[in-house]
Amino acid sequence: MLMQRFQLIRNEDVSGCSGTGTVAEGVVFSDGAAVLRWCVPPYATGFYASVADLIQVHGHEGRTTVQVIDQPIPAEFAHG
Repeated sequence: MLMQRFQLIRNEDVSGCSGTGTVAEGVVFSDGAAVLRWCVPPYATGFYASVADLIQVHGHEGRTTVQVIDQPIPAEFAHG
């Protein structure tokens, strides 16, 4: 597996802090760990053991989704 970029999309802002739409950007590393960078002040960065952990903290009970930007590379092209 390669790294994959993603966006955190908030459909409803229950906390009143981050707004709606794309509120953060991130990367999932090949070992499953994830890093998240907020697009709103104070632009904090967080590290998580997995996307599941990230969603547990920031998912707001299904009001937030992870939108993958980079789709997996087909196997026939992955190993030049």
